[in-house]
Amino acid sequence: MSQLNFIARSLAPLQALPSFLRTRAQSVLFQRMVPFTGTAGVQFDEVSSDRVALRLANGGRVRNHIGGVHAAAAGLLAETATGFVVAVNLPEDKLPLLRSMKIDYTRRARGGLRAVATLTPEQRQSFLHQPKGDVTVAVTVTDESGASPMECEFVWAWVTKGV
Repeated sequence: MSQLNFIARSLAPLQALPSFLRTRAQSVLFQRMVPFTGTAGVQFDEVSSDRVALRLANGGRVRNHIGGVHAAAAGLLAETATGFVVAVNLPEDKLPLLRSMKIDYTRRARGGLRAVATLTPEQRQSFLHQPKGDVTVAVTVTDESGASPMECEFVWAWVTKGV
């Protein structure tokens, strides 16, 4: 990770764990940081400086009236993935802020969902060299069939803390 902020420092010791323990430990860590992710049951599969992969089971807490993952829960999954990939990269003196999100639900989801958010090296560098700015974070959400039930666009801004 380009610059070790609090989140990156918290993740570093977990890298020595076997993958099945690391994913559980990451989930617990992030659920403590953002309790709503734990309420919804978001699980953290992969966290690195350029990629965050999360999953959400189609369970009772997030199920809608037709038996699928509720649209709001699906949006939470995508928002969380994009927010954490930004947060892992921001220097300590900067604050992430969701500027906008656009979600088009294109088909009914089948089973649980997986969201993968990524940043380019250029985007990651902009966090370090610009006191404020914004970035559109790429995210793909797929269901258990491998299809994408939604198309998303998340724009995250950052500002220097205390300004």
